[in-house]
Amino acid sequence: MTTPFQLQLFNWVPESPQNPQSKIIEARSGTFRDNLKLPVHRWFRYSAGFSADWVEKIMTELKPQTILDPFVGSGTVSIASDRLGIKSYGVEAHPFVYKLAKGKLSWGVNIQEFLSAASNLQEIALNLQPNLPDNIPALLKKCYTEEVLIDLFRIKEAYLELAPCLSEELQSLTFLAISASLRASSHVGTAQWQYILPNHRKTKVNQPFEALEKQVDLMQEDMYYLQSLAPVSQANLMQGDARVLTTIPDCSIDLVITSPPYANNYDYADATRLEMTFWGEVNSWGDLHEVVRKFLLCSSSQHASKERLNLDSLISNSILSPIRNELAPICQDLAKIREQKAGNKAYHTMIAAYFVDMGQVFYSLRRVTQSRGKICFVIGDSAPYGVYVPVEKWLGKLAIAAGFESWSFEQIRQRNTKWKNRKHNVPLQEGWLWIEA
Repeated sequence: MTTPFQLQLFNWVPESPQNPQSKIIEARSGTFRDNLKLPVHRWFRYSAGFSADWVEKIMTELKPQTILDPFVGSGTVSIASDRLGIKSYGVEAHPFVYKLAKGKLSWGVNIQEFLSAASNLQEIALNLQPNLPDNIPALLKKCYTEEVLIDLFRIKEAYLELAPCLSEELQSLTFLAISASLRASSHVGTAQWQYILPNHRKTKVNQPFEALEKQVDLMQEDMYYLQSLAPVSQANLMQGDARVLTTIPDCSIDLVITSPPYANNYDYADATRLEMTFWGEVNSWGDLHEVVRKFLLCSSSQHASKERLNLDSLISNSILSPIRNELAPICQDLAKIREQKAGNKAYHTMIAAYFVDMGQVFYSLRRVTQSRGKICFVIGDSAPYGVYVPVEKWLGKLAIAAGFESWSFEQIRQRNTKWKNRKHNVPLQEGWLWIEA
């Protein structure tokens, strides 16, 4: 039975585009903000996500049979599709974020089995001898007291002992529950984009077992709700590369909704460094490139620098032929400005590599979409070193070159208007890039 609270969460967006509430949802469609209130979506805050309410609104209007998100992140589109009973494919290249999405999409597990696994985990952990391993990573020492670390490592050891006895879905759910409780147990702050702020202190901190118990309670509540709407998940989740989409059948998709990385130097690898450090997947910031970043689209200067990319080689790539005459001068300007900057960031090669990668994405999308398929990208433009990059325009041209018929762009909000150190005069924007097959 659906409660009034559940109705408030999920059925609050009227069909009329004139409704003010609907306009608010559209304006925030590129952000994860509203998802923090929504069942399952709220299990782990992944700030690079976008609005599930907006996704459901688009799917309700277009009525797709099969939907794809080639940059699925922690699963926003797949979860929204499950709620509406629509078959979906989700592809994610970030190994750790893929694990988080697997956890969220395990919402259909028997709830009593999940609670039993959580109870067994706690019992095993409490019976373990309290001690700390040698060589604790520096980040963990900054983020937790010794007392908290002892409990966290007891929970981790208990999970590693229990996991072989669990089904794959129960493993994923329990892994997510522990991962989602890590920041609640830390006394340090978190920036808007999930970067850790070791010098900032939080006023409210939960003890590890308390944080884990709260997370499990939240998850079971949401599982009851979603299982009342849909018996099983229809999502097909894959760890893979959006530039090739080898696991997606040809001509199988009639709607693509996604938000690819923005060319704005956000380091997606760094956003989950605390969690990955806890699980032993990285030991320091320097490990991020080999473990995560090299699998992702090039959208950060750290990626470009580490790969030692060459501008001339990138510009000569045939995939850039539709935009080469516009792109080359901007990249050359960035190369000159770089020489005058102390940070020496490789924006010139980052921008070129970003559009090479996105060009490849469009060729892959053209293969998997049906003849009348639609694509919607939530995307924003960029201005590294104050040099404006018309992202939506160049992506539209690359889409046409890949075989799509038309593109259009609709702004939903301005970005970066409050930054006092902005070096350019063109207001950045975020919006919907619609592409027709």
